[in-house]
Amino acid sequence: MTEPLDLVIIGAGLSGIGAACRYVTEFPDSRYTILEARDAIGGTWDLFRYPGIRSDSDMLTLGYDFRPWPGAKTLAEGPAIRNYVRETAREYGVDAHIQFDSRVVAMDFSSQDDLWTLTVETDGKTRSIEARFVLSCAGYYRYDKGHDPDFKGRDDFQGDIIHPQFWPEEFDYAGKRIAVIGSGATAVTLVPELAKTAAHVVQVQRTPSYVASIPSEDPVVKLTSKIMPKRMSFALNRWKNRKLAGSVYRRAKAKPAKVRANIRKRTLKALGRDYPVDIHFNPPYDPWDQRLCLTKDDEYFDAIRKGRASVVTARIDRFTPDGLRMSDGSPYEFDVIVTATGLEANFGSNFAVSVDGELQDYSTKFTYRGVMTTDVPNLVDVLGYTNASWTLRADLTSRWFVRVRKHMKAHGFTRVVADPPKDGVRNPATDFQAGYIARVLDRLPSQGERLPWRNVQNYKHDCDTLIKGPLQDDALRFSGPEDRSESRSITAEAAE
Repeated sequence: MTEPLDLVIIGAGLSGIGAACRYVTEFPDSRYTILEARDAIGGTWDLFRYPGIRSDSDMLTLGYDFRPWPGAKTLAEGPAIRNYVRETAREYGVDAHIQFDSRVVAMDFSSQDDLWTLTVETDGKTRSIEARFVLSCAGYYRYDKGHDPDFKGRDDFQGDIIHPQFWPEEFDYAGKRIAVIGSGATAVTLVPELAKTAAHVVQVQRTPSYVASIPSEDPVVKLTSKIMPKRMSFALNRWKNRKLAGSVYRRAKAKPAKVRANIRKRTLKALGRDYPVDIHFNPPYDPWDQRLCLTKDDEYFDAIRKGRASVVTARIDRFTPDGLRMSDGSPYEFDVIVTATGLEANFGSNFAVSVDGELQDYSTKFTYRGVMTTDVPNLVDVLGYTNASWTLRADLTSRWFVRVRKHMKAHGFTRVVADPPKDGVRNPATDFQAGYIARVLDRLPSQGERLPWRNVQNYKHDCDTLIKGPLQDDALRFSGPEDRSESRSITAEAAE
């Protein structure tokens, strides 16, 4: 019999590698593995290869605080982020623990043994792995499928149709007329990059987004890096960027009209006073109800202002052999149509999760501080923020897990589970209005009426509760074999 592993980490992307580094630093002799469904380290930053792919959060907070981002750019290109994740994995030795082409298809927890049995598929064949704990760093979307609406007449189009999640290697788009359908971060990244060599790029959007420009290099970082030790400069600027992002978000929520007016003013300045900003950059929602799209050094606005790109805000009636026809009958001719229409979200359901053979329906559960799902033992979900850098939240979750494991080892506990709130009051999992979340909201665990069954999306609060606060509260329950033996004995006596 093979001894069960102490830990299985699902996913070798930014979150999974970060979690592994945190774990191995505290438990260097632990038996663990990282299961990666694909054949490479990097997750999102290895999968996405479309032109111009880059971060949409600043790298000082998207990178790890235990291994400072080495570059000078505020927003970094995908290949640089991928290399950073790979180098971090090598430096901490966690790359040797990765099993590639290993996709988790099901998990079942045994309450008798306090063990997870994971069914793992490789090349069409399955095998089982036993582990005491599972850290799910599989992300929030499907890697094998993007969100690609079924447009009427799609098969009639005679040109190339590409989803950014599956950009063809070496695809030559120079001199071509290109439509980019979408208004999110991917579209805002693609448009200026494609416009460098395309004949013309048209961004076709049903609903506008807010777009803000930031400098490609932070002047404060440049200054402090010259006058401070490297680690001190990093810590100061990471703190600054975190505080700034939090301040912007809170201001947007508190005074949405003022923030909207300020964004409009900046957009007019970038595009010119005659540009129809109120048509193409006037979303029907308030700032930060969805993520703001970022462009570096005004490159997105420059492409539009200089005539290399343009924006059409209208509903698509259908694809035609030559391009697109809008709902008002306007025809547009294209050689390439890029469907930057979003992700296929898959929160908490990348694989079937069972407890004692009973399949768990996440829509009937509650989230516990955004790190566990109620009634599902020894499984921690590592997810990031929707209103700030992903890694800030993911890293706090990994650090919380390390605290939990230390506590359990010290007291001989073998199981930890979060109980649902007794009042049963349900609130939506999030008030974030992004389309990829709205499409799966009915499948997500609910939030409760109060803490700890809420995920407040606030870094300071999460530091205070996950890292500094007490582990045990109204919901989190620890137990060991002796506790359950005593419980079974009491139950048996009552039955007699």
